[in-house]
Amino acid sequence: MAGIYKAYDVRGIYPTQLDEAIAGDIGVAFSHLLDAEDRAHGGTKVVVSRDMRPSSVPLTAALIEGLTAAGLDVVDIGLATTPMNYFAIGHLQAAGGVQVTASHNPAQYNGLKFSKHEARPVSGDHGIPLLEKSVAEGDLPRAATPGSVSTADVFAAYQAHVLSFLRRPAGARPLKVVIDAANGMGTIDRPIFEAMGIDILPLYFELDGSFPNHEANPLVLENLRDLMAKVRETGADLGVSCDGDYDRSAFVDETGEPIGSDLITGLIGGELLSREPGKHVLYDLRSSRAVAEYIREQGGIPVRERVGHSFMKATLRQHAGIFGGELAGHYYFRDNYYADCAVLAVVEVLNLLWGSGKRMSELVAPLHRYAKTPETNFEVEDKEGMIRQLAARDADAEIDYLDGITIQYPDWWCNVRPSNTEPLLRLVCEAATPELMAAKRDELVALIGPPVAGGH
Repeated sequence: MAGIYKAYDVRGIYPTQLDEAIAGDIGVAFSHLLDAEDRAHGGTKVVVSRDMRPSSVPLTAALIEGLTAAGLDVVDIGLATTPMNYFAIGHLQAAGGVQVTASHNPAQYNGLKFSKHEARPVSGDHGIPLLEKSVAEGDLPRAATPGSVSTADVFAAYQAHVLSFLRRPAGARPLKVVIDAANGMGTIDRPIFEAMGIDILPLYFELDGSFPNHEANPLVLENLRDLMAKVRETGADLGVSCDGDYDRSAFVDETGEPIGSDLITGLIGGELLSREPGKHVLYDLRSSRAVAEYIREQGGIPVRERVGHSFMKATLRQHAGIFGGELAGHYYFRDNYYADCAVLAVVEVLNLLWGSGKRMSELVAPLHRYAKTPETNFEVEDKEGMIRQLAARDADAEIDYLDGITIQYPDWWCNVRPSNTEPLLRLVCEAATPELMAAKRDELVALIGPPVAGGH
């Protein structure tokens, strides 16, 4: 079952790749991931929650059975977004937590996301590889006395936490916001949205793990079509797209145009720096050059990091950074246990709209400095060989290998990196003009091969 163990989580098709027996074994093995520091913070307490997929119910039951067999005490918070799971770990002072979800993957998938105390990510050799090894080798020690199971309702505390960041001026007009929950877990955040002082125009706010309207992946333009149309039709101020477990938000401006999540990173970073100048703001290396430039202009210190929540969270902590964001739509907040929180990103975008009095398109305009491709996928057998070819081809460039290969020239750059979850190379390319970007993109495609659809 090696195929289900990914860089950051466990994910596979239910029940052929991931079933109750495996979930139970992983529950037992999770005890290996909790070190002395985790246990000092949270004893044997572990938070468990799940998304709306039908298979999440039996998988959660099996996971809890495994966790308690290992002597861990489970606090089951029920249906929750992944950020609510992170919040509960900190709020309830637990040693760690597990969210049962396959995020934006199609309906037949499910998975498990793991955290340590204060929502710290599991990472490196002490993370998913250790879990995989323990299950494969049957290193599944059961405690003489099983742990307990209790339930908790953290929603009110989570709502109060999120809304504590809201800065709606007295007498401000209620902004009109279209929110596409994609039949996913963003649905349960509706009371939080309603308390923000906005006029909500809801799309697909019925929990349905079969995703009857579109896949819950806001990175795919096709999944934003209904949101874009609704924003234009209603004259809304903003559109928000939620992914399946609602740890990611994507945004559409008042003209119905999607906004790159890297540019949103710059905008939210600027908003937070206006309150606390001089702080570090993280961005992932697929982001536009405009992001680092804008962060500097707003009085911050930009920090470039490789893709992936475990790297982003660790580096944000290390720098005591105020905020970080990824091209995929994850937004990390210092004051949220350094964890990602999609609904908190919505709060900060609203704060920016209210505080500036500008339209969304006007706010993002200063960041539209370059022409950039979306992240594009290629099936490549010899990934390392292709990266070596690229390095040889552009030997006169500034090159680094922080994540795959980044090739930088004064007027254009690209990053080509291996997927952490699939047999793919992923490309982003940016240039000073649309013409130069198209020319460089075409050169790279000629070398790497034809792009393919997909990528989860």
